[in-house]
Amino acid sequence: MKKSVYVPALLCSALITSACSDNNETEQQQAPKQAQNELTKPVVYQVFTRLFGNTQTANVPWGTKEQNGVGKFADFNDVALKGIKELGTTHVWYTGVLHHALVGDYTEYGITQDDPDVVKGRAGSPYAIKDYYDVNPDLAINVTNRIGEFSDLIERTHEHGMKVVIDIVPNHVARNYKSVAKPKGINDFGEQDDTSKEYDKNNNFYYVPGQSFQVPTSQSYTVLGGNTHPLADGFFDETPAKWTGNGARAPKPDINDWYETVRVNYGVKPDGSYDFPALPKELENQDYRAHYAFWQNKELPNSWYKFRDITLYWLDKGVDGFRYDMAEMVPVEFWSFLNSSIKMQKPDAFLLAEVYNPQMYRAYIQQGKMDYLYDKVGFYDTLKAIMQGKQAANTIFAAQSQVADIEAHMLHFLENHDEQRIASPDFAGDARWGKPAMVVSSLMSRAPTLLYFAQDVGEDGSENAGFGTSTRTSIFDYIGVPAHQAWMNNGKFDGANLSSEQASLRDYYKSIMALNSLPAVVGGTMSELSLSNSERVVGFVRSLGQQSIYVFSNFSEEPQTVLINLTPEQANTFERNKPLHDLLEQNTVKIITDKEVTKLMLSLDAFSSAVLTNKAHHE
Repeated sequence: MKKSVYVPALLCSALITSACSDNNETEQQQAPKQAQNELTKPVVYQVFTRLFGNTQTANVPWGTKEQNGVGKFADFNDVALKGIKELGTTHVWYTGVLHHALVGDYTEYGITQDDPDVVKGRAGSPYAIKDYYDVNPDLAINVTNRIGEFSDLIERTHEHGMKVVIDIVPNHVARNYKSVAKPKGINDFGEQDDTSKEYDKNNNFYYVPGQSFQVPTSQSYTVLGGNTHPLADGFFDETPAKWTGNGARAPKPDINDWYETVRVNYGVKPDGSYDFPALPKELENQDYRAHYAFWQNKELPNSWYKFRDITLYWLDKGVDGFRYDMAEMVPVEFWSFLNSSIKMQKPDAFLLAEVYNPQMYRAYIQQGKMDYLYDKVGFYDTLKAIMQGKQAANTIFAAQSQVADIEAHMLHFLENHDEQRIASPDFAGDARWGKPAMVVSSLMSRAPTLLYFAQDVGEDGSENAGFGTSTRTSIFDYIGVPAHQAWMNNGKFDGANLSSEQASLRDYYKSIMALNSLPAVVGGTMSELSLSNSERVVGFVRSLGQQSIYVFSNFSEEPQTVLINLTPEQANTFERNKPLHDLLEQNTVKIITDKEVTKLMLSLDAFSSAVLTNKAHHE
């Protein structure tokens, strides 16, 4: 759609041939080296691995993998990976790769059977890891060669110029943890624990001595939706009982606790005090090598070494980085130890952490040596409220200002496996709301971007999967993802079954993500533009050296016209008689020169955005 622009002012040229950097920036002000070197911001494509290649559409609630289907590693073929790469992807986060507890029988492969009384859903939670040295057997065509099939996927991903990220879940493991693939000399979690004690520094778990675990009960929940299973008897043999993953200490956890998991002990005593050395404050501003040196020759809890060995094992397999689940529930000192060990082996490893406490952000970056954290409590929550019409569009600037000093380390997203789909009625009810939101999320700061699979084709997550909740694509069940399956087109990955609206949305996402290589977007600064006439439009400028990009997004179902008040500094940088060019929606706007006026009038269609710059310098 065309946008009309009236300019009774001097306007600037924006996309300039050169960009500069300030060598005096501090470490926290600089974009991570990886982004600077590649001249693009990281774009993480999160894919739920078992759902991606599934072509079956039955979607029976609580259905088995035979009824509802399950995707495989092999489904990520060259055509599929090319389609992922088209979205500007630099890193593929393969969610649910590691072997987690599930309701399925793989005993013929030497794998112990899991009890559905301590499994959420039928396909199981990817955050209840059963074997840290193995991969989910559901994902393999040849179960015996499951590690080999994942290794092949790593190689294919690398061949397409993308890196591989997998989950590490340090806070908890499956209640029925049992590794069949661990290397020689490695002991299982809890194998050497003194279970007579509630706590011991070198125990991997916490215990409730003298009491047995009891399966939680609820009138509103029935295991497997009432479907029969020989082990679904309300009993799970665990004596003594272990603390539950979220820290619940009762032998019978509540149904809302993370009862399918057990808490890992990192040397935090039951009273909350630490049984390991404190991290010196002066290490905050030092790199991973100094952190690594500090932890040498220290007596540390056994669980620290177990997770170090696990992460180094997967780096040896070709994995390029990790996404850490619920990282804030694990002491920051452990992260200093683990991440410095990882960086010593792979300095460019990609380390992303799920942290929701803004007061802890800087500690996990500076002390814990995380590369990136979720920017949920703040940026995402504010953007969601704007999309829902609960807040004015310009409130996003206050959220962004809270992390301005660490913005290059704060990952932006609109969807992930924990959040509602944009198109779901409980979020926005229309995938088009993702268009202005994605422009702002991707271009406002130096933050990397996360895209969740099927977000770009408007998936609404409405399926009744079983354990999983509609509005979110279930992570617990075997299910087909309709909008994604339309793009997948029975394995052709050509989008032939997409509606025209879905195809247009995917093209729009591709256009947004293509802007991530602009120098002003990779490393520039952001300034708010002064707008009037509409609370539904947000505007800002990104600048680096001589390059400036002017971004405007309309968070409304109706066209909006705004006046942009330009500062004298902005007006003085504009070039006379130079047209502005919209890099996103491919519209050229002519500048009308008037020395007396410094305002821009801009009309935007519903859900529309403009990314304006000088065309002559862009060609």
